[in-house]
Amino acid sequence: MSTVMKAVDVDVPLSTAYNQWTQFESFPEFMEGVEEVRQLDDTHTHWVTRVGGVTREFDATITEQHPDERVAWSSDSGPRHAGVITFHRLEPNRTRVTAQMDIDPDGFLEQVADKAGLLGRRVNNDLRRFKEFIEGRGHETGGWRGDVDTPPTARS
Repeated sequence: MSTVMKAVDVDVPLSTAYNQWTQFESFPEFMEGVEEVRQLDDTHTHWVTRVGGVTREFDATITEQHPDERVAWSSDSGPRHAGVITFHRLEPNRTRVTAQMDIDPDGFLEQVADKAGLLGRRVNNDLRRFKEFIEGRGHETGGWRGDVDTPPTARS
């Protein structure tokens, strides 16, 4: 299992950055290799990715979500991964978005990419594209402000 931690500062208010991040179906517009994300309900998403000519589909569960603070998830199928995106107000119109992900590379190519640092670069580039996406728009495409509490079995 590898851990990747990256951050980007975006020149939009915290609520704008958070609201946009909750629009999972817009992820293909700024995430490399993500072809489609469908939000199935408040806590479940279905992903289609294509990396290195290999298409994968998997489901993920949002395990915790608190407006203007964090969105955490864990994969239910496919390659094992989990993570959290946190949002920190730096100034009224400046927000730090931090991604921390635990990834268990599945398959030879993913293991090589992990060891070469390519996964960290991909996350960094996705955050950079998120910055360009949200700053270029100046406002979010939507937002979901609901709370998802950590399940009791997942709490420490």
